[in-house]
Amino acid sequence: MRQKIVVGNWKMNGSFLETKELIQSIDSAIDGKIDCQIAVSVPFVYLNCAADLLKSSQIMLGAQNVSEHSKGAYTGEVSAQMLKDSQCDLVLVGHSERRQYFNETDEQLVKKVIQAQKNGLYVIFCIGETEQERVSDRAFEVIEQQLALLLDSADVDFGNIVIAYEPIWAIGTGLTASPEQAQEIHAFIRDVIKNKLSALAEKIQILYGGSVNEKNAELLFKQTDIDGGLVGGASLDAKAFTAICQQAK
Repeated sequence: MRQKIVVGNWKMNGSFLETKELIQSIDSAIDGKIDCQIAVSVPFVYLNCAADLLKSSQIMLGAQNVSEHSKGAYTGEVSAQMLKDSQCDLVLVGHSERRQYFNETDEQLVKKVIQAQKNGLYVIFCIGETEQERVSDRAFEVIEQQLALLLDSADVDFGNIVIAYEPIWAIGTGLTASPEQAQEIHAFIRDVIKNKLSALAEKIQILYGGSVNEKNAELLFKQTDIDGGLVGGASLDAKAFTAICQQAK
């Protein structure tokens, strides 16, 4: 049976003080009381601060992005080895905001996955369609395309990756796919993976992301193919994030 996982994506928010207070609040609230895996992906500059606070915690530490290059003249980039040195456990790759605002391509994202895994990082690989693609009945097509190069790569370790489905039209908008809509897409994603990886598809965790909150989490997490959540805004509120984690059973 796949264990549930809830990942908080803090995006470009916080300060040293807020990082300390938020992690301490979440950690004290979940101490020994949560069944799911939990991670927080904090901004680069707060990784070392967060790592110190999480030394004796069950919460995993994640970054929000990684370079596809191992090192070199890439001003402003952060390598997978740097993340590992900062005691990260995992990293987000392909978040819709990276695809949309920074024009990250499918080819580039597969390279990022490979770099991250080579350096011992767990990868959360994000996919999802825009509102226009959904209303044009292209959601399945887009998702299959976003997975294609990843599934075709012989260098990706599929025992060390999580897929996160995040409908772009639901991110930060307050809109959420209904549990039935989300399950339909999650089941499709698992079928696409199964066509390439056979039985391994049943072991891969698939998360839902898109305005997950303490009110809708329970119904979403009860769906057969939804294995947890990638949580945005609600992860910046310790009480709300803890409540979401409590529903991931």
